Amino acid sequence: MSSASNLPRLTNGELEIVSALWHAGPATISDVHVALGRPVGYTTVQTRLNRLVEKGVVSKSDDRPARYSAMFSPEEVSRHDLDVLVRRVNHGQVVPLVAYLVRERNLTSEEIQDLRQLIDEAERQSRRNKTAVRGKGGEK
Repeated sequence: MSSASNLPRLTNGELEIVSALWHAGPATISDVHVALGRPVGYTTVQTRLNRLVEKGVVSKSDDRPARYSAMFSPEEVSRHDLDVLVRRVNHGQVVPLVAYLVRERNLTSEEIQDLRQLIDEAERQSRRNKTAVRGKGGEK
């Protein structure tokens, strides 16, 4: 997979095509057309796939018929989109986003437990970072 920092912004239609590739794996235009599961013109699918190839988001094989593959994982796209959201909307601040999600969504007990584990892990990492700074002649 490519680096998510190189990921260009995707339109909803392009993201729908990439999502179909994630589910179908390497696929022909016809495969993607069917995988979309809704009426979209064949040439529209072809045009979007070719645009995604030009953007470096999708690769195209030399086979006939050509097979297309996503070059970014769903996690990389999610991470990239969340980074952009936090930077553009919250000026780099994570807490407003998390606060909104916690207050406005009905979290399951499993999700709450996952959040607790993430916070515990962040605290441990913060302590390690402070210790490392002190060890390099930083503040005491």
